[in-house]
Amino acid sequence: MISQQYKLVAPFRIESFFQDVKVQGSEHIVVRPRKLSVCKADIRYYFGLRDPEVLKKRLPMALIHEACGEVLHDPTGEFATGAKVVLLPNMPGKDTFYDENYRLDSLFRSSRADGFLQEALRINKQQVVPYTREGMDNVFAFTELISVGVHAVDSFLRYSHDRRDRIAVWGDGAVSYIICCILKNRLPDAQITVLGINPNKLQYFGFLDNVLNVNQLETRPQFDHVFECVGGAASGKAIDQMIDTIEPQGTMMLCGVSEEPVPVNTRMVLEKGLTMIGRSRSGRRDFIESVRLLEEDDTFAARMRQMISEEVDVAGTNDISKAFELAKNADFKVVMNWNI
Repeated sequence: MISQQYKLVAPFRIESFFQDVKVQGSEHIVVRPRKLSVCKADIRYYFGLRDPEVLKKRLPMALIHEACGEVLHDPTGEFATGAKVVLLPNMPGKDTFYDENYRLDSLFRSSRADGFLQEALRINKQQVVPYTREGMDNVFAFTELISVGVHAVDSFLRYSHDRRDRIAVWGDGAVSYIICCILKNRLPDAQITVLGINPNKLQYFGFLDNVLNVNQLETRPQFDHVFECVGGAASGKAIDQMIDTIEPQGTMMLCGVSEEPVPVNTRMVLEKGLTMIGRSRSGRRDFIESVRLLEEDDTFAARMRQMISEEVDVAGTNDISKAFELAKNADFKVVMNWNI
């Protein structure tokens, strides 16, 4: 079948291209995206905020790596036509010694491969996860971001020491919100504190034990473990505060993305015997767990619904541009209803 791709060819400029979508072998299916969520990484590409050399190398490229859709064709019949699936952006490389999301030969959609801004696409069956819960397609659209939070929290639980009474999360954006929700799910008896700067966003965190502006923070050891979800240039200040306020031998989870190098006070990291762990992206098992949480935990699902700031009906390139403009300043997530 002939399908259209919508590719960013230059900052602010999206054009349509035709492609022939064919199923080759029993391991692939054809899917149609239905709901797509705009990520900060996509925003940086669209507005030309990446390094010019990166843009020159990777464009033209179809954006969006957060999406859900429906199956159009499965030659084996394993998936019924119309079955709802979450789309996984990671295309695992061959070096199985490492997790699929960290392999140097893996490809990631809307980064080093075309994303989901497509009318229809061929995809490996291992790169979709089915779901059945009705009325939540707009939430399943950003399962990828939820899976990143699952990956970070599960890594934290695996590697940190088991004194987990007081945990703090720096940042008031989408990643911070999701990680706080997952921490409350995994560690219901722990005291969770969030620290941010935006009073409007901090209102969403009312289910936590403590919601603080970073200016209210007392500089003394008071947290067993900490998460950094700030990203950008401000992550340097956040990491300094984390080092000052974490107890000895605590774990620092670094989840924010910065385009520039960030200084770290290694002297105090050594003096306190801290463990710093970086986590980004996710693997298939994290998607499966994210879908399970959305399907089975009503409280978690309701909190995820709160993340939808705007929905945009998309029928052409002008609507795509509108979605990116809205996403640039939205508190959390902008979801595109894909009507192309």
